[in-house]
Amino acid sequence: MAYVRVLVVDDQVLFRDVMGLIVEETEGFLLVGSAASAEESLAIVAALRPDLVLMDVNLPGIDGMEATRRLRSAAWSPVVVLLSTYDEADFGGQALDCGAFAYIPKAALGPERLAAVWTAATV
Repeated sequence: MAYVRVLVVDDQVLFRDVMGLIVEETEGFLLVGSAASAEESLAIVAALRPDLVLMDVNLPGIDGMEATRRLRSAAWSPVVVLLSTYDEADFGGQALDCGAFAYIPKAALGPERLAAVWTAATV
């Protein structure tokens, strides 16, 4: 079985752990790594080549939106889903302007939503 390889990027250890558990509980998904900053995520993506990056918007250094722009401008780039505490209606459009496939509020992320967004991204 081919797994969707996922990298989790968040500066908060607790939320990185929670996102990792969600990935592991989602059938067909495999957590391949995590990063605490956007800069770290760029290096990890180059090394591990995940299929999907779950990226926090608010990160120290460069933010998740800038990291997404950089990832999406590379010759090979993963699907990026941005996450934050902002309401979807208030922030979703801004998130897509940087090249992210989707924006999901952190409170709404779960196995069903993760699988649905991946299915939509690969159709």
